[in-house]
Amino acid sequence: MSPQHCPATRPTTEATTSPAARLREARRRLSAGNPGHDLAPLLGEVIARSWQRSQAAGLAPSGRTPGAPHASAAQLARAMQRQYELLSQAEPVMDYLGGQISGTQSLLILADAQGMLLRTLGDAAFASRAERVALRAGAQWAERYRGTNAIGTALAEGRPVVVHGGEHYLERNGFLTCAAAPVVDPAGRLMGAFDLSGDHRAYHRSTIGHTLGLARSAAGMVEHRLFDSWHARSLRLRLHARPEGLGSLGEGQLAWSEDGVVIGANSAALALLGLAREAIGQARIEPLLQLDLRTLLDWAARPDGAPHALARGGAAPLWLRAEGGAALARRSGSVATAPAAPAAALASGRPEDALAALDTGDPAMAAAVQRARRVIAKPIALLLQGESGVGKEVFARAAHASGPRRDRPFVAVNCAALPETLIEAELFGYQGGAFTGARREGAPGRIREADGGTLFLDEIGDMPPAMQARLLRVLQDRAVVPLGGGRPVPVDFSLVCATHRQLRQEIAAGRFREDLYYRLNGLTLHLPPLRDRADLMGLVARLLAEVAPERALTLAPPLAQAMAAYRWPGNLRQLHSALRTAAALLADGEPQIGFAHLPDDLAEELQAARAVRPRLPLADAEADLRLQEAHTVARVVEVCQGNLSEAARRLGIGRNTLYRKLQRSGARPAGTG
Repeated sequence: MSPQHCPATRPTTEATTSPAARLREARRRLSAGNPGHDLAPLLGEVIARSWQRSQAAGLAPSGRTPGAPHASAAQLARAMQRQYELLSQAEPVMDYLGGQISGTQSLLILADAQGMLLRTLGDAAFASRAERVALRAGAQWAERYRGTNAIGTALAEGRPVVVHGGEHYLERNGFLTCAAAPVVDPAGRLMGAFDLSGDHRAYHRSTIGHTLGLARSAAGMVEHRLFDSWHARSLRLRLHARPEGLGSLGEGQLAWSEDGVVIGANSAALALLGLAREAIGQARIEPLLQLDLRTLLDWAARPDGAPHALARGGAAPLWLRAEGGAALARRSGSVATAPAAPAAALASGRPEDALAALDTGDPAMAAAVQRARRVIAKPIALLLQGESGVGKEVFARAAHASGPRRDRPFVAVNCAALPETLIEAELFGYQGGAFTGARREGAPGRIREADGGTLFLDEIGDMPPAMQARLLRVLQDRAVVPLGGGRPVPVDFSLVCATHRQLRQEIAAGRFREDLYYRLNGLTLHLPPLRDRADLMGLVARLLAEVAPERALTLAPPLAQAMAAYRWPGNLRQLHSALRTAAALLADGEPQIGFAHLPDDLAEELQAARAVRPRLPLADAEADLRLQEAHTVARVVEVCQGNLSEAARRLGIGRNTLYRKLQRSGARPAGTG
């Protein structure tokens, strides 16, 4: 019996019937087509609702079903690029849990919020069997295509779910037992789901609970990582029912603004406080905790980080720890809290922030960084133009992180990825009951979520004309009216837009409003494609430090030359993916990446480009390698926070050699380590 089933809700005769008999009776009632039949006493509330949704979607439980969508290799690659944030936080968790399920005839699966499977990991023998029902990367497992299943049902219900054997709506999936838990970002939006699937014969009542616990733990670990990434610089609360639980995986995490608005939370915090996801960005912390805001700010400013007990009437107290004193000190100017800059940055005197990290030696990129820095503190919209994959969203996030709104939300919306029927509700929010399927309590919309921070509209050139008119009104009035009516809600945000289209051509063709263009075009920055950049080796060094921060990796000289000759049609996105794969394929202790560590298709293309294009003269090749070495050394010193002894150890060289390399590159050692 699945954990979400509640026997107390079933009549005695049905509760004492065998599970197989209850399933047979449920299928008989469903096929009878009588909407008055109540399936919940037989299946439990969650599975019953899912069966009814599956039937309403036109799915037949038996026989061949209409083909569900399955992404091509290119479509899957694009989906994984769109879900980079989820994947980057989830993959270490999957690798860790992969060892726990080894030899258990099961698969660990990560799906996106639409039900597409992004990655699977687990037992090879079971994976071969699971592929017969398309339980593989690229397959779509939303309920409307696959009926009741743990992934699709967890996403539809927004809660952890187990689907055991015959509880699957499609009989062909009955050999599976699956447990899934949704992954929710700190703003309360569904990002995807973790699933554990295996042969149903290997599961009984006790092991099902353990499997669901693993799925929930995986989702919780990713939510923790996301929260730390989003709110490292925010005021934060850690919450738990016991003081010793603070700092553990089971703790609640809540971020709040200085004026007392909840701006982020994980699922555990929402559960502890009895909040819905929609409360993020709207709920105020004082009535929520029955605590004075000044008291919370005082606790956050204390360096001791002592836990405090929060009385809750007759219930057990809730323990909390307030953090974020550094954020308060930064705004008050009372202490200097900037991290130590690396030696090269100190020597040059340039600012060391997220924008500076993007300047790795290309003149066009350096000019874009300089120009952006001059307007990020002013009410001037940024319009980023460039080919797909050049890093427009990375640039937008860096501009946000380097500006005065860095501690407030950064809200990204891909205008090309949202269906035209949903983009209005997604952007502008809606009142409860504004349309069929709307949540009863409504939704604030992404524009209101960006209040106080930065709104990033990616692929703005693909926004439908009707939405362009509504966006123009918001930009003119600085207020948003939710779908379904209501009073205008004032909003204050910094606007950054991006597109690969030529908007002037779109205006001439009648597909883009000219008046909106001039609202967006406060400052237009053209980001160069990778093939035109002069800082390839600097980019390689920076990206290698991101994908493998604990190792000092370099490129083999022939590969470096081939990369310099290649046109990189996928731009930075393609380069990052290639380096991440290469770093994963390197053996332990192996410091240099060669052709053998790249995906086969890319290695072949690089070899072909190297054969066609003349090789660099020896002097130029040596200079290129020296530049790569200088970037690698500077990055390792930065990672080690100026500790030269540790940096030398990681680089595998003596400390005196490291001194000479720093001096040769023009970076004076910043003290001793």
